Amino acid sequence: MILKKGLSFLLKPVTILVVYVVLAVIVSIQSIGLGSHKFEQRWVGNGNDIMTAPEIVKQFQGKSYTEYNNYIVFKNSFYHLLACKDLYTIYPDAQWDLYKYSPSFSLFMGLIAWMPDWLGLMLWNLINALVLFFAIYKLPFTDKHKAFALWFILVSLITSLQASQSNALLAGLMIVAYNCLRNSKSFWALFWLTAACFIKPYAAIGFCLFLFYPGKIKFMLYGLLSVTLLFALPLLVTSFSSLLFQYKSWLHLISADQSASYGLSIIGLLHSMFGIVHVKNEVMVFGIVLFLLPFARTKLYGEQRFQLYTLASMLIWLVLFNHKAETPTFIIPIAGTAIWFFADKYKLSNLILLLLVFVCVSLSTTDLFPKQVKYLFFKVYYMPVLSLLVLWVTITVELLTMHKKALNAAAE
Repeated sequence: MILKKGLSFLLKPVTILVVYVVLAVIVSIQSIGLGSHKFEQRWVGNGNDIMTAPEIVKQFQGKSYTEYNNYIVFKNSFYHLLACKDLYTIYPDAQWDLYKYSPSFSLFMGLIAWMPDWLGLMLWNLINALVLFFAIYKLPFTDKHKAFALWFILVSLITSLQASQSNALLAGLMIVAYNCLRNSKSFWALFWLTAACFIKPYAAIGFCLFLFYPGKIKFMLYGLLSVTLLFALPLLVTSFSSLLFQYKSWLHLISADQSASYGLSIIGLLHSMFGIVHVKNEVMVFGIVLFLLPFARTKLYGEQRFQLYTLASMLIWLVLFNHKAETPTFIIPIAGTAIWFFADKYKLSNLILLLLVFVCVSLSTTDLFPKQVKYLFFKVYYMPVLSLLVLWVTITVELLTMHKKALNAAAE
């Protein structure tokens, strides 16, 4: 009886919401409490990033940076935008690493940039946690399945928040866009998805969701309006010529970064395990083609499970084929994993695959694994990527083979 009441308490939306809020606050306090540290060579990563160039690294030597440096980068970008400074160059005296998002995101950060760091960071982490929470909770699952999904993604969410990253926000916006489409709120679906693209351009793959619904011309008009609005929004604080310069600089950075990085992705796996290089374009084309193949099954567009599987595939794809993927980005495919699992009836094989991904992706980033094991997982065998690849191929095969009759039977 006590166990049943305890489980019922843990599955209440209010309980989980409180947990998300408290953890976001605790992570923020912890990051602030850790203070600043001298630049360390290990921060430059695994040698396949544009920040690893000796002439760049040299400029950071001897300087101190906070544990919540990503937030500092986001915050500073707003002031750089106001001052018409290049958003996409290094500022060794103020921050470690480059700013890599759009000028519009810089403007958004102005809402909290003026606050003291402890408050701004707390609000930033809360935005990430709560957007993802409500996005998951609005999915067409039972209340119990929503609760299980929210608990399932919690470990990866904490990892993302500890890095003061935007990945939870990105995943949340893409799921929100899907929820808006389901509720015939097409303008808001386009707006939130466009906002996700202005954080990370890879999110543009989410526009494929609009193939499932009628009114394509209306979607295109709303999309054009959303892009125009978000593109021009920084004109509130900067000149047109300065804004054009910022976008050109952003495109240049994206191009240079793409050619220099591998990340915890399929590209990184091929490079690390097999020494294969210079295949980024080929791998990307292959990934796009394989992702798009199920869209040929137009008769299944109206089926909810087909849509949810596609959303899950999309979220996993975003990291598998992302040359900048790292451990804080795992919240995106983990959210996709939860959506895939709860979109279907219980199957033992699905549960085994779910647990494999949870161990290899979520738990492998924590202190439960010794450093030596983490080294084997990430540097040698790329287990997080391999487990996600197995899941993504499984989802793709299911999308290509599921039948409408079986879907209807499952729904009943």
